[in-house]
Amino acid sequence: MKIIHSTSNFPPHKKSFVTIGTFDGVHVGHQKILQNLIRSAKKENAKSALLTFFPHPRMVLQKNVTIELLNTIDEKSKLLEDIGLDYLIVHPFNKAFSRLTALDFVRDILINQLNAKKLIIGYDHHFGKNREGNINQLREYSQLFDFKVQEIPAHDIDDVAVSSTKIRTALHNGLLKTANKYLGYPFMIQGTVVNGKKLGGKIGFPTANIHVKEDYKLIPKTGVYVIQTRVDNDLFFGMMNIGYRPTINGRHQTIEAHLFNFDGNLYNKFLTIEFLYFLREEQKFDTVDELILQLKKDRDNAIFFTQNKL
Repeated sequence: MKIIHSTSNFPPHKKSFVTIGTFDGVHVGHQKILQNLIRSAKKENAKSALLTFFPHPRMVLQKNVTIELLNTIDEKSKLLEDIGLDYLIVHPFNKAFSRLTALDFVRDILINQLNAKKLIIGYDHHFGKNREGNINQLREYSQLFDFKVQEIPAHDIDDVAVSSTKIRTALHNGLLKTANKYLGYPFMIQGTVVNGKKLGGKIGFPTANIHVKEDYKLIPKTGVYVIQTRVDNDLFFGMMNIGYRPTINGRHQTIEAHLFNFDGNLYNKFLTIEFLYFLREEQKFDTVDELILQLKKDRDNAIFFTQNKL
C-alpha cells in the first residue's frame, strides 16, 4: 500500500475506485466497505483508494472540543495495508478545504485529481461545505462526470449497527470484549518506552512505561488488562495498568506494561500493545504488601487467560 499526503500527489495516470471517510477504528463495518472496494477495483483493473483527512475535521472546526480517536494515522495505515488497500490518501484538512462545495469537491478532488471511476460509500454519507453533499447529489454528479456510485446500506454492513462511537463507549466502560468484537481485532496503543520511577522493579514487577505521543488517541478505562506485544519479533503476553497508582499516591495517569518471561532492556523501544482482556478496576491498597499480593493474583489470572483464551 502506498501512502500519499494530499490528493494533488496522486499519480494522474491511475484509474481509481474511491471511498471517503475517517474510518476511525477500521472496524468490521469499515472492513466490509473496504473489501467491497478492493474486489471491485481488481475486477476492473483500477486502484483502490481511501481518501481520509488529517487533522480530523472536528479538530479544525470545533477548537474547544476534546476528540478521542481509536487509531493514530500509523495504526490506521497498518490496518489498511493488511486489508489489501492500494492507496491511502491523507489529505490535509483546514478551514479553506472545509469551504469546498459538494460540486467543487467532486469535480476538483475526485475527478480531476483522483481520476475516480467509482465511488463506494457507507449509508448516510455526507460531504462538502456544511455536509451539504449526499447520495442523491452524488448520483446527479455521476451522470455529469461519468463515474459510478455505490452505496452500502446499513443492513449490509452489519446486523448490529457497528460504529466508532459504540466502540469508544465500550472502551471507556471496560467492555473490552465488546470493543474487540466490533473492531475485528484487539484494540491497540503504540508508544515509546520511557523512564519511570522504577517502583515496579523494586516489588518484583518491572514495568515498561509507555508514552503515547498523540494526544488525540483514546486511552481505555483505568484498570488492569491482559495484553500482548512483540519485542524484536518475539511475542510476549503480559499485563498492563492504566491509572494513577493510588496506593503510592500517584497524581498523573501512567500506562505501565509488565511482560511475562521477558528479560531485557525495553527503554526507547517503540511497542504496539494489543489489549486482550479487562482483568479488574484500579484499586487503592492500604499497604504495598497488599498490592504485591494482588499483582501476583493478576499475573496468575492473566496467564490463565492466555492459556485458555476465555
